[in-house]
Amino acid sequence: MSTTSTGHMRNPNVRGVVVTGIGLALPGVATYGALLGPLPGRGGFDPAAGLRGRELRHKDRSSRLALRAAEFALHDAGLTDAGPDAAFTGAADATAVVVSTNLGNADGVCEATDTIAREGVRGLSPLGLPQTSSNVIAGWVAIRYGLRGPNLTVCNGVTSGLDALAWARNLIVAGRTETAVVVGVEPANDVTAKLLGEQSTDAAVAVVLEPEDAAASRGARLRATIAGYARARDLAAALTCAGVTEQKSVGLWLGDAAGAGAGRLLAATRRIDLESQLGPLSGALGVLQCAAAVAHFEGGASGDVLAAAGGPRHDAAAVLLLTL
Repeated sequence: MSTTSTGHMRNPNVRGVVVTGIGLALPGVATYGALLGPLPGRGGFDPAAGLRGRELRHKDRSSRLALRAAEFALHDAGLTDAGPDAAFTGAADATAVVVSTNLGNADGVCEATDTIAREGVRGLSPLGLPQTSSNVIAGWVAIRYGLRGPNLTVCNGVTSGLDALAWARNLIVAGRTETAVVVGVEPANDVTAKLLGEQSTDAAVAVVLEPEDAAASRGARLRATIAGYARARDLAAALTCAGVTEQKSVGLWLGDAAGAGAGRLLAATRRIDLESQLGPLSGALGVLQCAAAVAHFEGGASGDVLAAAGGPRHDAAAVLLLTL
């Protein structure tokens, strides 16, 4: 799914959308506060232990990672009960799932095509066929919690994570949903390593978005507000479309120096490139940047946060402005 060049800043006539929950399934990173670095490189989520369990059987690796991240995020947002099944306590009919992934279930698709090549279609197992759906990750998250709102996957290259957050925000502003679970996930396996030409990163992060008024009324913690977004042909155009100028001071720039472009780091007092520390993040990048923005605010640092992805080496660039 692709997005058009669009941007919007905070408007008193537009419903504010806030982050109320965050969950990570990321080896080497125990909490989202650690994203501000330096990263310890140890601890955090353990895939060997964390991706086991009856509820995770017959699911591809990305779906299992996403389910764990969503579980942590919904708990963090106060939207699951204390029962053994951690049942969803929000409005299931009005809760969306938006997943960002570029490599997601590529391993399942490749396994199916290899089986067909060797044995024909009769060699396929009915249990494995769901793993070939491009929307399988979002589907499993929705099934696990009984979420019956809009359900979609954004596969849009390096900007995919920021695009997914913007799509989720638009669903809320348009009244299509009251809550959105946004998941950015990419797996590390032989298939992704072969496609990338390098070892990929096991990464899953989930954030819960809600209307500001609804979140406040239920007593949720308002962690950050999505104040602006744009996707355009390059970073300069995206910044302009989002209403961000070189004169605007931001407290944290999340993105790489090449993507920022010479002389376009604005007045950011700090810059963090998550991929330089964690390795390739692809579709998980933008959602992980959102989690890092919340860590910035909760750490008491001043200034807004500008997350950026894409740039000269890519076909487009996207920016997301977050405020407290």
